[in-house]
Amino acid sequence: MATLILPGEWIKNWEKSGKHEFVQLCKELTEKTDHGSEIRDIQAALYELCWQVVQGNLKLDLVASVLGDMMELRDDMPSILADVFSILDLETGALEEKNKRDHYTQLVGACLFFVPEAILKERLDPETLESLGLIKQAHQFNQKIVKIKTKLFYKQQKFNLLREENEGYAKLITELGQDLSGNITSHVVLESIKSLIGCFNLDPNRVLDIILEVYESRSDQDEFFLSLIKSYMCEPLTLCHILGFKFKFYQEPNEETPKSLYHIAAALLHHNLIELEDLYVHLMPLDATIIEEHKRDISEAKQIARKLVMVVLPSEKNEDKEKEKEKEEEKNERPPDNQKLGLLEALLRIGDWHHAQSIMDQMPSFYATSHKAIALALCQLVHLTVEPLYRRAGVPKGARGCVMHPLRNKRAPRPAENFEDLRRDTFSMLCYLGPHLSHDPILFAKIVRLGKGFMKEYQSDGRPDIKDKMDTLLSCFLSIADQVLLPSLSLMECNACMSEELWGLFKLFPYQHRYRLYGQWKNETYSSICFIMLSQIQWYDNLIVPVVDSLKYLTSLNYDVLAYCIIEALANPEKEKMKHDDTTISSWLQSLASLCGAVFRKYPIELAGLLQYVTNQLKAGKSFDLLILKEVVQKMAGIEITDEMTSEQLEAMTGGEQLKAEGGYFGQIRNTKKSSQRLKDALLDHELALPLCLLMAQQRNGVVFLEGGEKHLKLVGHLYDQCHDTLVQFGGFLASNLSTEDYIKRVPSIDILCNQFHTPHDAAFFLSRPMYAHQILSKYDELKKAEKGNRQQQKVHKYVAACEQVMTPVHEAVVSLHPARVWDDLRPQFYATFWSLTMYDLAVPHSAYEREVNKLKVQIKAIEENPEIPLNKKKKEKERCTALQEKLQEEEKKQLEHVQRVLHRLKLEKDNWLLAKSTKNETITKFLQLCLFPRCIFSSIDAVYCARFVELVHQQKTPNFCTLLCYDRVFSAIIYTVASCTENESHRYGRFLCCMLETVTRWHSDRATYEKECVNYPGFLTIFRATGFDGGNKADQLDYENFRHVVHKWHYMLTKASVHCLETGDYTHIRNILIVLTKILPCYPKVLNLGQALECRVHKICLEEKDKRPDLYALAMGYSGRLKSQKVHMVPENEFHHKEQPARSATPASQQNGPGSTGKPATSTSKTEEGTSEDGGDTKAVKERDDKEKSGKEKKEKKEKTPGSTPETKAENRREKQRDERAGKEERVAREGKEKTPKADREKVKPDEKSNKDDKAKAGNGEPVEPSRERDAIKESKSKEKGDRSAVAGSLKSPVPRSESAESERDHKRRKLDSHSSPSHSSSVKVSMHSLPLHIPAALKIIKESGRSCRHCIWISQPYPWELESIPWTSA
Repeated sequence: MATLILPGEWIKNWEKSGKHEFVQLCKELTEKTDHGSEIRDIQAALYELCWQVVQGNLKLDLVASVLGDMMELRDDMPSILADVFSILDLETGALEEKNKRDHYTQLVGACLFFVPEAILKERLDPETLESLGLIKQAHQFNQKIVKIKTKLFYKQQKFNLLREENEGYAKLITELGQDLSGNITSHVVLESIKSLIGCFNLDPNRVLDIILEVYESRSDQDEFFLSLIKSYMCEPLTLCHILGFKFKFYQEPNEETPKSLYHIAAALLHHNLIELEDLYVHLMPLDATIIEEHKRDISEAKQIARKLVMVVLPSEKNEDKEKEKEKEEEKNERPPDNQKLGLLEALLRIGDWHHAQSIMDQMPSFYATSHKAIALALCQLVHLTVEPLYRRAGVPKGARGCVMHPLRNKRAPRPAENFEDLRRDTFSMLCYLGPHLSHDPILFAKIVRLGKGFMKEYQSDGRPDIKDKMDTLLSCFLSIADQVLLPSLSLMECNACMSEELWGLFKLFPYQHRYRLYGQWKNETYSSICFIMLSQIQWYDNLIVPVVDSLKYLTSLNYDVLAYCIIEALANPEKEKMKHDDTTISSWLQSLASLCGAVFRKYPIELAGLLQYVTNQLKAGKSFDLLILKEVVQKMAGIEITDEMTSEQLEAMTGGEQLKAEGGYFGQIRNTKKSSQRLKDALLDHELALPLCLLMAQQRNGVVFLEGGEKHLKLVGHLYDQCHDTLVQFGGFLASNLSTEDYIKRVPSIDILCNQFHTPHDAAFFLSRPMYAHQILSKYDELKKAEKGNRQQQKVHKYVAACEQVMTPVHEAVVSLHPARVWDDLRPQFYATFWSLTMYDLAVPHSAYEREVNKLKVQIKAIEENPEIPLNKKKKEKERCTALQEKLQEEEKKQLEHVQRVLHRLKLEKDNWLLAKSTKNETITKFLQLCLFPRCIFSSIDAVYCARFVELVHQQKTPNFCTLLCYDRVFSAIIYTVASCTENESHRYGRFLCCMLETVTRWHSDRATYEKECVNYPGFLTIFRATGFDGGNKADQLDYENFRHVVHKWHYMLTKASVHCLETGDYTHIRNILIVLTKILPCYPKVLNLGQALECRVHKICLEEKDKRPDLYALAMGYSGRLKSQKVHMVPENEFHHKEQPARSATPASQQNGPGSTGKPATSTSKTEEGTSEDGGDTKAVKERDDKEKSGKEKKEKKEKTPGSTPETKAENRREKQRDERAGKEERVAREGKEKTPKADREKVKPDEKSNKDDKAKAGNGEPVEPSRERDAIKESKSKEKGDRSAVAGSLKSPVPRSESAESERDHKRRKLDSHSSPSHSSSVKVSMHSLPLHIPAALKIIKESGRSCRHCIWISQPYPWELESIPWTSA
């Protein structure tokens, strides 16, 4: 047979080139299309190669490896090689050389790995098989062959030999098996069959059976045989029975139904030659058996799934049982084929979807497609159905794809030409396929791409006439995604590419649709690993960092699913968001919040769903989940909200955005640009920016009044702080990231915010403030471009004009925010100016800029000196630091110019800020209530701003603003404010007090500073004159020593308030005052005895709360330690202010604040501050008032009798009496003891007894006792005040000694007075403060003319603030 000779060079150079040439030759031969000739050529090539081995020219192992490689070229290659071995077997068996026979045997033995034994047993000689070890004995093998051949070929079956002749059947088979390629038609063959039946008396049913048998062997001739059967057949039921009998034959164990039988049954069904119902009853197994098998498989799968999460320790007994079970299963006979599934596969292969669908409906869901062969057959049918549409709308650019040839069957489902055609058959096919689309990733990708193509058309085509159709198609695609795509994705191996492909479709859906799909996927189809991960994180928060880092291996779809899982975990109704003590938020919620911030910052996950969830929770009045928003904004935008900022950080926060980023936060803000942009886009695209702000602003009060009733007070405060902090943080993010147009477009005007949206005023101005700044700058730039002038003065005027244009509508809008009487004291312009400015507008933090620039210089130097950094990286880092340095310097310059413009604007506006329609007290009250207090607890920056603004208003010499009164009201009434604060508000309030105290301390510590910054300032006037009087007279000013007395009194009031709060035992009071005290520690306490009193009370708190309330104990211990470290800076009281006044002669009123102006308050103040009873202070006050009345009376009489006399003589006499009285009181104090503390609960002496003693002392000194006259004078004064409201002038005198009845009477009168209308602005008020100039003739003249005193406008039922010396220091 050797017709092909291998070249000798191939044999010689076999390893170098011969092997490659031979393999290439074989590949070329297999690719030939000549029918039959290619097999002969391959056989010849293999024969030549094997013969070279037999001859010994080639090594056995080299040739065996080549022959092994040849097996992959054709499916029948083992059979071809076996034929070659058969020829060589005959040839080598006839040779005399034994070595050649051995070479042959070794070659065949080496090829046993890839040539089946069954083929070799058919082709080779028995002796050769025995030598190869394939059979035991050749003799026995030959005998067995003879027996089998006899049984097959010579044993006859019984036939009806009387009627039928076998020759007829032989002719029938010959007729049906002839070549059908010519003009042979079914009609011609049918006539021949009829003739044979008549001639040989053949049974027509048996003839039909033979036709089916031949059709089964020639299943490629469908058209001929179907036409023949259709022409031949009489009854469909007969054909069905014959087919059923054929299927019955294969229903025995270990039998396999041939595919050809399935094919002809499917073809007959498809052409309606038989009915499915008739054939179905002949198929096995029964439907009931299928259902039971399906249930058993499901239960076994669930059991396996349970075992996967269980830890089972291996044991020898269990292993032995499993091995025995496996052996038993191997012994059991294999059950027969599922003929229904076989028929179903055949139907799908030929495209008969109608009958296939009917069979699948008889079975459990997805039972049929769970078999891979059926799933692939159905996938192939879907491929053919969607092919034309996929070519038109699904193929991505640049992809060619493999063209699918349509079925020749005209009855198959029609291919889809447009998306509407998919509804005909394709969608139903996919639904039957279900999760088993996973077997065909290519079809999966096609369906996804078709979905993307549809979504593009859906989003671009807005025609109303086809909207309903498009919506229906969208619903279909969503159903396919739900029932097919997502479940299939779960079953795919290595599905990352398919996951990205699917995300390309899903990202075109709104997040609401996606999350519904994920919910179905998780709850009904598949339990994601995300839920296991999240459950672990909720328990162990230390897993957050490694888990977030490992998430980088997820796909885009996984990230979106993770976002859904997080939201579902947050919304879990079975989880409590409070700990069991109901005072703090649960740790699982805090862990999830931290995870959210880290994950959403690091990975490109869509935020819309999470933001909408938080919004919905706020709408429902639930504020727990604001923790999520707070973490997300902090991580993504780098904006921290904390009240524990250092002074350096706080200073940096008053600068520009660059300074804030560099020095204002604890963590260095890096690489937040992209994440900030994503957050901003999510908020703007879904219109959530303003709703979130408004809901948070409204929810602050909702936490207290709606949620607070059933929650612990500590938790309510925490939730309030969380809501407020998140609002500040979120508003800061919007202000710094939204463009001017976006911000202005979304934030309504201030009156709409407050009146329509019911936004609290502080939050409304907080949201509006950036808008005003943007508008002013825009208008300023516009004016600068309109008129080109570079002079600084022109720029300032343009800036002022821009402010007027922008703020005038705001001034008009704020009028509606408060009742009309408010604007009698405050101008809307002042109110709007206060709320619209920030610390950025008032001062430039030069030291903060310098500090950050120096840090960058140090960094540059360190980079230059570090030899380990590569040169290119070193250059890049230096450029970055230099650029930052230049940005900071430019920003500082820009802010400096801005501050100068703002200060100039304020200087122009200040004269119109405050009206004088009411008293200064009323003005300050409204300023505190509507401006200062609401804003000082809004944020740490605002706390600093408020203190700075008060100082600025003072420095600007604003008319009608009393700085002394403002500070006094702030320091003297802190109990109620502290008690009503939350924890974070306490931090901010403490910071505000600290800043206020810093200013006061600066003035107190240096006379020159005080005289420079306070003397000749209207804020330090102590006599408020009527129109026409000059307020700049030095006699009207509070001198330095008296100011030190006042500061000491403020420190004392702070001590009293602090001790009161510490002694209440109330958690909130104690916590808040400790926080405030900690904040003001740099400036208070400065007096040693006050510090000792505080230290003693705090030590008691430490002892009491050690085992009761650990958080209070920690706060108290912290403050106690810091207080002790401050002791070295405290001074005795006599160093803080002069307690004793040295003897001196009287001086004119023009040089001093009247005779005894420093001595008198020193005595009374020191007495009170050293810890004597309050009534001692009241007694002194009584004497002071008696002296005043007596002086006034005598002055009046002398004026009537001797007009030329002066009050100096009387003043000298009064000083002598004071010295005598002081000596007596000091002796009494020495007797009572040396321990002096300002506690409110000290044992007190009855006021009447003290008054009597003082009266006796006065009588002893020759002074008349006139308590009744004093009360009559007060009544007369008040009656005059009721009668005449046109002009007011009076002296605010100290009250009478207070017994309980006197105190209640006084409160009653104060409330009565408080209801009176404000006096005219032209009135003149003389204020008594630490023996201010009561004796000045001009003042007395005013008193005489007015004839009454003005003592009303009390704020929050507190003692009248100007009565600094005589305020009763009782517990609030």
